[in-house]
Amino acid sequence: MNSSDFRLKALSWADSFPVCCLLDSNSYTSDRFSGYEFLVAAGVSAELCEQPGAAFSALLQFRNKYPGWLFGFFSYDLKNETEELSSSNPDYIEFPGLYFFSPVHVVGWRNGKAEVLVGNEDILNDINACTLPAANKAQISISSRLSRQQYLDRVQQIRSRITLGEVYELNFCQEFFAEYTTINTASVFAALNAYSPTPFAAYFKLQDLYALCASPERFLCKRGDRLISQPIKGTAARLADEAADKAAAEKLRLDAKEQAENVMIVDLVRNDLTRSALRGSVKVDELFGIYSFRQVHQMISTVSCKLDPSVSAVEAIQHTFPMGSMTGAPKIRAMQLIEDLETSRRGLYSGAIGYFNPDDDFDFNVVIRSILYNAKRKYLSFQVGSAITFAANPATEYEECLLKAAAMAAILGSRLPAAD
Repeated sequence: MNSSDFRLKALSWADSFPVCCLLDSNSYTSDRFSGYEFLVAAGVSAELCEQPGAAFSALLQFRNKYPGWLFGFFSYDLKNETEELSSSNPDYIEFPGLYFFSPVHVVGWRNGKAEVLVGNEDILNDINACTLPAANKAQISISSRLSRQQYLDRVQQIRSRITLGEVYELNFCQEFFAEYTTINTASVFAALNAYSPTPFAAYFKLQDLYALCASPERFLCKRGDRLISQPIKGTAARLADEAADKAAAEKLRLDAKEQAENVMIVDLVRNDLTRSALRGSVKVDELFGIYSFRQVHQMISTVSCKLDPSVSAVEAIQHTFPMGSMTGAPKIRAMQLIEDLETSRRGLYSGAIGYFNPDDDFDFNVVIRSILYNAKRKYLSFQVGSAITFAANPATEYEECLLKAAAMAAILGSRLPAAD
């Protein structure tokens, strides 16, 4: 069986459990740090569910007790634990602050075959016996929390705050949503992953809560004694004409505004990593790399360090969370302004989904380009944003938000507001 069919059957199989996680690199060979093409985990032998407060210390204890495979997520609002911050915006999805589980079954795929990493080999027969997810038939009417004019006005407010010297850059996001709606989550994710394949895609089910994630961005990974972060700042649309598409990628590479946004976040990530690094080991492996995905070109930089042996894997994540690409610089003031200016609590959006393995390595994405769904409340949400600097054009930033939302809207059979 080829990897595509096995992946889809594994999705159907895992979705039959109350808790599951599928992580898919979609065969991006440029992601040189990944060990498996995809991983799927299902069933709970032990679990940890925490709200912000002492969640990281609870995870550290849980990790010490269960040193094998763990899968889970960090919600953005853990910022209230890493810094003296608070969250007061409405929470429409209601993900917990942190959730991890020790799975009953783990299957990975690499070198053209499936490997049972936890559990009985018979589960491969169970997966192969599953049917493929049903065809996606979602037709959902999407609304926005902010009108176009409200968005433009808030970007101007951010530019005013930048003029006052409060921040240099701020990641400002807006929510699109649907109420009283029902979707087949596995079908929608399969369609999204086919329409917009990315190296850090994820499907996470926690009872009635679902994350359908088509993320192109790595938050942080650990490989041996190395920590690697790959922040994204800089986006351009793919074009049908090959020559024009190459020109768009080159224009992005040379764009002074996008480079300024990217380097600010690179500096922030470097600073975050120093809290976990051996002195003098933090380095920028790649600056302003241009990577092309199905829908967009992205400017991605890679920052790494050697991990101080006295710092645990969990602490390394805590020291860098939440990621600079989704906050801004300076980081704390940016998060305060985000809370004031945005209308919805981010929750799992801007958080991270991933795993720890038995070698105590880990890999976590940035939860962007993601549909979040509360099946009990029948509430669906996706948020998108962009980095605002003083040089930002509010209308252009709004267009970038719509570009990032386009794949999710298309899969849901919905239309977004016009950019003009």
